[in-house]
Amino acid sequence: MTTEEKMNIHEHLKYLRILKPRYLAASREERGQLLTAMEEATGLHRKSLIRLLGGDLERHPRQQQRQPIYGADVTAALQVIAESFDYICAERLTPNLVWMAQHLEAHEELQLSAELLAQLGQISASSVGRRLANIPHDTPRLHRKGRPVGPTLTRDIPMLRIPWTEAEPGHFEIDLVHHCGPSASGDYVYTLQWIDVATGWSERVAVLGRSYRAMEDAFLRILRRLPFAVRELHPDNGSEFFNAHMLRFFGEKVHGARVSRSRPYHKNDNRFVEQKNSSLVRDYLGYDRLDTVAQTLALNQLYDLMWIYYDLFQPVLHLVAKEVLPATAEQPARLRRRHDDARTPFDRLSATCVLTPEQRAQLERLRDRTNPRRLRQAIYDQIEHVLSLPGAVPGQPEDVGLTLGVYTVSWDDDSSPVTLSIGEQLPVR
Repeated sequence: MTTEEKMNIHEHLKYLRILKPRYLAASREERGQLLTAMEEATGLHRKSLIRLLGGDLERHPRQQQRQPIYGADVTAALQVIAESFDYICAERLTPNLVWMAQHLEAHEELQLSAELLAQLGQISASSVGRRLANIPHDTPRLHRKGRPVGPTLTRDIPMLRIPWTEAEPGHFEIDLVHHCGPSASGDYVYTLQWIDVATGWSERVAVLGRSYRAMEDAFLRILRRLPFAVRELHPDNGSEFFNAHMLRFFGEKVHGARVSRSRPYHKNDNRFVEQKNSSLVRDYLGYDRLDTVAQTLALNQLYDLMWIYYDLFQPVLHLVAKEVLPATAEQPARLRRRHDDARTPFDRLSATCVLTPEQRAQLERLRDRTNPRRLRQAIYDQIEHVLSLPGAVPGQPEDVGLTLGVYTVSWDDDSSPVTLSIGEQLPVR
């Protein structure tokens, strides 16, 4: 075919029904020319076109159903792999079946044969989707602003959106998720989340309150753990980000990074982090109130587990093209988005060559040593632990200082990555 897009079977038949009267009325030479044009447009062989044009050009039910290609062993393997990926969609799961199956076999979660591995490599996303629909989920997900900033501090900070075509790692959208429950009174826990636009790399830290000390500590925790340089920080216009202390902190600690901000009342300017606020925070913690030191520390232990799971094991899709489709008689104009094959943030980061060989080797060793199935279960166990902790006692203040300076995972030159043992508390540095 000479066109980039392929027709589906309905479009084939519709196209041939339009040309059939011309084909039947044409001479032998003209029929040959029409068949050539049909070949180029549809990608079908001439003999197939002749056979179709001799029929009624309607779809008929299959007279004999095909035998299933994939057996129970494929479905059983998909169940284990889907659980290890936390039941992501078929489009994200399918390109990553083979390597995860081999990874799980190394951790004795699967037994693979050469035939099973070959079938996992050739199964389509639609076939995976049909099987996922019949796989029960063992652990259902839990579904449960600051003041305006004055113009003086933000006058020189540009308002923009990080382009979705950004290919350089290090351009982060940043946001705070409030865990205040039905009342925003008093101090409570926030989740500070960073999302890298180019790779999908995500960082999360829980803070108790929005004081400068708490925010500075959260930023330092992320900067200490992040294995690549920060090129841009892009929060919204919240006063927790844009105050004299934080602007001084950005200038002193985040060297060479541009600070930008979204436009007021344009939530979609931070669309990547807003989407992850839902899928990586709200879907797990809901809207309950968290307001104690114990809940903050437990939540950061959860986020340390999620840091390994989502950056090293969870494949993400990346938008590669947008196309405006004009209106037709059947449907109005619409925007078609195209995505590449799903890959983990670590794999996307490795493809950009921003990691040093030592950093990449450390992360690869950490992924090889980690059993993703057990790590996922540890994440859900920790969620239950966080939500089981009692809230603050009225009239009894919480000491925010007890949540500061607690770093668990570091990538400094003088440290090595934490070896995670499921069921064992992460060491405190």
